[in-house]
Amino acid sequence: MTPRDSSDSPDSPRNRWSDLDRPPLSSTALRRGLVRDGGLWRQVDVVQRTGSTNSDLVARAAEGDLAEGVVLVAEEQSAARGRLDRQWTAPARSGLFFSVLLRPAEIPVARWGWLPLLTGVAVATGLSRVAGVDTALKWPNDLLVTVGDEERKAGGILAERAGDDGVVIGVGINVSLRADELPVPRAGSLALAGAVNTDRDPLMRGVLRSLEDWYGRWRGAGGDPAASGLQETYAAGCATLGRMVRAELPGDRSLVGEAVAVDGDGRLVLATGAGVQEPVGAGDIVHLRLA
Repeated sequence: MTPRDSSDSPDSPRNRWSDLDRPPLSSTALRRGLVRDGGLWRQVDVVQRTGSTNSDLVARAAEGDLAEGVVLVAEEQSAARGRLDRQWTAPARSGLFFSVLLRPAEIPVARWGWLPLLTGVAVATGLSRVAGVDTALKWPNDLLVTVGDEERKAGGILAERAGDDGVVIGVGINVSLRADELPVPRAGSLALAGAVNTDRDPLMRGVLRSLEDWYGRWRGAGGDPAASGLQETYAAGCATLGRMVRAELPGDRSLVGEAVAVDGDGRLVLATGAGVQEPVGAGDIVHLRLA
């Protein structure tokens, strides 16, 4: 008889079925729906709890020849990170918390900066189809939803290098988070935004299928964001464009201007009061108002 983890005990406070509104994900079901001959996804694993799926997958990629297309999903993360090492916290099974390993070795490294933006487009597309929620993208890596008349962050993306030819992309999406569970007042979730479906199994499948589709288009175009349609699609769904923003840059510098474009390198282009256009490749963006 196989020993059962104590977290699955009916009397355990961490029983994976303890919140019936948040049923657990099944590795077997996800593999059946996503892994196929000739497809991108080769392996899908679900763990009950870990520190960070990104850290775990980066470490696994460093240990050996881990194939592209591995997906690691966690029901709960204790040390999840966003950009600038910000923490991401959420109750167990309240969202989609996962990382994927990609190896776009034939694509020039200079174009890899599009991968977080590509993931944002894929996530937004997948959620729109399955959850029926209008989503928007805040450059470079946030997913926004509307709760009441407020624009709120419901998800984020973090990309990390994994060796010379790999990239691990982590995604965190608040799905069923309730108002009294929000980590900060400006956070949101699909449920609070009026999603017609908060079942995480079809949501996960929809997001990963959309990511496979967009990644295939981008690779098929040699990583060219224009030829693949990625640049145009990202711009169409980017809530940052057309706004006055403040870019908080490395070295305690800041730049204020109207966000007018996302250039061919994935950088946000700001038109400043000095009458010049300056591209921003890294930094924290604060939406000030519509231009």
